Amino acid sequence: MKPWYFRNLGDAMLAGEALGDIEARFLAAYVKAGRPPGMALFSRHESEGRLHCEVVLYLSPAAAAVAQQIDAHPCARPSPQGLGLLVGDADCWSALFFNDD
Repeated sequence: MKPWYFRNLGDAMLAGEALGDIEARFLAAYVKAGRPPGMALFSRHESEGRLHCEVVLYLSPAAAAVAQQIDAHPCARPSPQGLGLLVGDADCWSALFFNDD
């Protein structure tokens, strides 16, 4: 199984500029690649018991080139609970999260 990638943007109150930059970079790469159905960028606010939440981005395995550009790190497939799709085909959920390919 190919790895997913994550990038923690830190405090949600301060992550807006970095989030916008990464989202624009990802969208450009996604369009250039022909909008492949398995290429997607997700975000989630995570707190893990801390007072302030952090914005964590998750990139699907098909986005490995973008992950490298933004210094994202390999990780296991994240839980789909609480994820928001930022860039990608709306139909990607079942293929990326409910298929063991």
